[in-house]
Amino acid sequence: MFNRFTAPRRPRHRWLRVVLGIAGIGLLLALLFVSVFVGIAMLAAGMLWRLWKQRGKPVAHGTRANSIDGDFRVVGKAQLPLAR
Repeated sequence: MFNRFTAPRRPRHRWLRVVLGIAGIGLLLALLFVSVFVGIAMLAAGMLWRLWKQRGKPVAHGTRANSIDGDFRVVGKAQLPLAR
């Protein structure tokens, strides 16, 4: 029943092979082109959603951008047993 769908055959005519190969490459490029724009649209929608959710909230200005607030403890180097 499914034997005719298992192995697609290439056409024997040389020019038909070339045309179908170019059509396949064109289809792949079109899908890539569309997927890039869909990805850009999704990123833009996510950024707009985040900006919309943050509107009206105050922006924190008291801290520096490269500082982390918290309590820290220095941990010593692990002492491994010597190899014999």
